[in-house]
Amino acid sequence: MKKIILLTLGLAFAVVSCKDNNASSQINQDNVAAVAGANANGEFPVIKFDRTTHDFGNILNNEAVTTEFEITNTGKADLIIINASASCGCTVPEYQKTPIKPGETSKLTVKFQTGAEGQQQKTVTLVTNTEKAEEILTIKANVGLRSN
Repeated sequence: MKKIILLTLGLAFAVVSCKDNNASSQINQDNVAAVAGANANGEFPVIKFDRTTHDFGNILNNEAVTTEFEITNTGKADLIIINASASCGCTVPEYQKTPIKPGETSKLTVKFQTGAEGQQQKTVTLVTNTEKAEEILTIKANVGLRSN
């Protein structure tokens, strides 16, 4: 009986911690309106990252870790991050909701915490008003065994 309860709880945890994010429910509508007129002159912002991958290395099971990606707008128009979504509910991105002016730098914070064991790789997808319109950042970690 205990095994069935533990198995059910483990399955429920896995489903909740790695749920599919509904990106359309997280879009900031003010940013969408701003993007509609942002590229009217044909100039796009250009997004540059200090890096596109971060490896947390070895972490403990259920340990919460955080990293920051530095974003610089090297283009000639305001950079707007319309949305940032993660490939798993165990990964939470936080980003600047206001336009990033040409030459300005901002931080994108990514928090990661999982109960899954072993090598983990998750992505954060940014929807922007750049010509490419989408950028993908990757985080990695080797999560230790669950202690009993």
